[in-house]
Amino acid sequence: MRNCRVLLVLVLSLVIVLNVVRASDESKVHIVYLGEKQHDDPEFVSESHHQILSSLLGSKVDAHESMVYSYRHGFSGFAAKLTESQAKKLADSPEVVHVMADSFYELATTRTWDYLGLSVANPNNLLNDTNMGDQVIIGFIDTGVWPESESFNDNGVGPIPSHWKGGCESGEKFISTNCNRKLIGAKYFINGFLAENEGFNTTESRDYISARDFIGHGTHTASIAGGSFVPNISYKGLAGGNLRGGAPRARIAIYKACWYVDQLGAVACSSSDILKAMDESMHDGVDVLSLSLGAQIPLYPETDLRDRIATGAFHAVAKGIIVVCAGGNSGPAAQTVLNTAPWIITVAATTLDRSFPTPITLGNRKVILGQALYTGQELGFTSLVYPENAGFTNETFSGVCERLNLNPNRTMAGKVVLCFTTNTLFTAVSRAASYVKAAGGLGVIIARNPGYNLTPCRDDFPCVAIDYELGTDVLLYIRSTRSPVVKIQPSRTLVGQPVGTKVATFSSRGPNSISPAILKPDIGAPGVSILAATSTDSNSSVGGFDILAGTSMAAPVVAGVVALLKALHPNWSPAAFRSAIVTTAWRTDPFGEQIFAEGSSRKVADPFDYGGGIVNPEKAADPGLIYDMGPRDYILYLCSAGYNDSSITQLVGNVTVCSTPKTSVLDVNLPSITIPDLKDEVTLTRTVTNVGTVDSVYKVVVEPPLGIQVVVAPETLVFNSKTKNVSFTVRVSTTHKINTGFYFGNLIWTDSMHNVTIPVSVRTQILQNYYDEN
Repeated sequence: MRNCRVLLVLVLSLVIVLNVVRASDESKVHIVYLGEKQHDDPEFVSESHHQILSSLLGSKVDAHESMVYSYRHGFSGFAAKLTESQAKKLADSPEVVHVMADSFYELATTRTWDYLGLSVANPNNLLNDTNMGDQVIIGFIDTGVWPESESFNDNGVGPIPSHWKGGCESGEKFISTNCNRKLIGAKYFINGFLAENEGFNTTESRDYISARDFIGHGTHTASIAGGSFVPNISYKGLAGGNLRGGAPRARIAIYKACWYVDQLGAVACSSSDILKAMDESMHDGVDVLSLSLGAQIPLYPETDLRDRIATGAFHAVAKGIIVVCAGGNSGPAAQTVLNTAPWIITVAATTLDRSFPTPITLGNRKVILGQALYTGQELGFTSLVYPENAGFTNETFSGVCERLNLNPNRTMAGKVVLCFTTNTLFTAVSRAASYVKAAGGLGVIIARNPGYNLTPCRDDFPCVAIDYELGTDVLLYIRSTRSPVVKIQPSRTLVGQPVGTKVATFSSRGPNSISPAILKPDIGAPGVSILAATSTDSNSSVGGFDILAGTSMAAPVVAGVVALLKALHPNWSPAAFRSAIVTTAWRTDPFGEQIFAEGSSRKVADPFDYGGGIVNPEKAADPGLIYDMGPRDYILYLCSAGYNDSSITQLVGNVTVCSTPKTSVLDVNLPSITIPDLKDEVTLTRTVTNVGTVDSVYKVVVEPPLGIQVVVAPETLVFNSKTKNVSFTVRVSTTHKINTGFYFGNLIWTDSMHNVTIPVSVRTQILQNYYDEN
């Protein structure tokens, strides 16, 4: 017996060793990053990549079979199938900056533009000043496009911009003639995804192996930012009006790098495909790049090339392309914001001044206003039930939405069901509705956190959301009578006051978990219940349009605004656009009311919820002063943030040596001041550039955070034809004697026309500094 056990252990050990060897010999996609390209001829750059791979693998044939992508426009590098030992050997080569394994990313209207002050009816606004963004090209890295959508018609659109070098790639149910003067480019990137998912059947997949969009997410984001005019669009009679994007004459270029996986019922985006899409977009000539994608917490540092979006965005911004990214949908928890690199414009999601009140009338004639997208017939007075254990039966009853399926059908058949959930995702609503409907129920009322994601239930089944307070009122009514009944009326659309603007519960929040001194998100924009074009394959599509929510929807709103600003200020740097939208943002809603942040508690929004505020396009067109930055400033940031020379070199692609002593990260010229660890006193510097009237005088106004003293010198800035840039210092001190949370204030430069406002966020860390010193 003992010998058998020894033999078994030896066999198991051998299996483990063989598996380890097999795993180490298994070829997986790796990205080989070579930094800044050394030649302007793309063919020459690609040939050099094949030569490197041929030298490693021993033949040109093997190199060709291994190669997945050659990155040759924005930077130099390639993606190839390599074993771990081959990847390590390449990483040791002097010409190679870094080698990393491939990874995957997730996907993070009619009223929006009127709400933001860009009404077509007003002849004197940014839309008309910029010819609606004509000649500006917005690139989207997403799930593709539904080219037949009316949102991409080219009626009244002029010739394709002369700086466009891209094209329209044919594929499954997509031909070059699907493009036009509006949708000027469409490419797809799947090699990285296929190399990592060899079992993926391209023939049986419901997704299209082309730039055509199956799931509808990419179509939605593109039409939000730059969709053409489409008259009289509504979603089942709700949220109706004339539909268009933010920059309706901007041109759209699609880069499909995200693929629907039937087995998962979800979308996967390979980082090697994303990086190739970004590389191609730099070559093609996009002016603005919008990515509604993101990784997950914990984040990689900005110099870690595993953060592919930050890497690609660095090179794009260095070439003058403005990169706008979604901030993520993991709110309201703190430190969950994504895409935090300071060269990226990171967007939070807010609500609009629009709601969909749905009257619920109880048998005692009390009327409660829920929220829904229900457009069916009125449901007359019907039996109302809250399934719960009455204490005299062995049957299990549950009023928890996720457990309604445990109830016998007779409990819910022919009735409206009340349930409670702590889940903030819409799946809680949709599953509850499906359970009730399957049991023969006629409707469901879901009591949940008030900051929810509103989406219609399938087949227009009555499912109405209310908060816990109202849910308790309904429950008390049920328990007060033997025969509770309820009436549910169709939803209505309510616009303007008294509907308040809020930061959405799902919107990811700061502070920045990688570099707390860099404020993220940068800006907020509408991202809740946004009506836009989609794929007709989408389950919830109505006539090719759908209502969706997420920071995925908020990011293209900002991309559309930036496209208009780019048309007005073609020579501004990417940082100038970020500064313009941050310093002019609304810090109240357009009606002057406070903006609240939905979540575990209802509080007034602060910079960690929405950055500078809600984007204000008209004000951003004429910001007065800007806080400008360029590639050198970003490198100084990386040095000041404590990254070592070699890690910065591998991101930038050129040898970088940080100066000694290093500059303070607080001196990074951002349109914000964030001090995460103030003890006694600190002095920092900012520089502003005049982009307004040549002869201007600005005076400072300080709104200090609670218990914080802020002294600015000089207190007056004078600009003329010779002086366009002026620096000032900010001395920040505290009277707090304990560790605190963040307190918030503002620093404002004002002349007779402009209020150039940046948020100030300060946290004292007395205890930590005490331990550092002792």
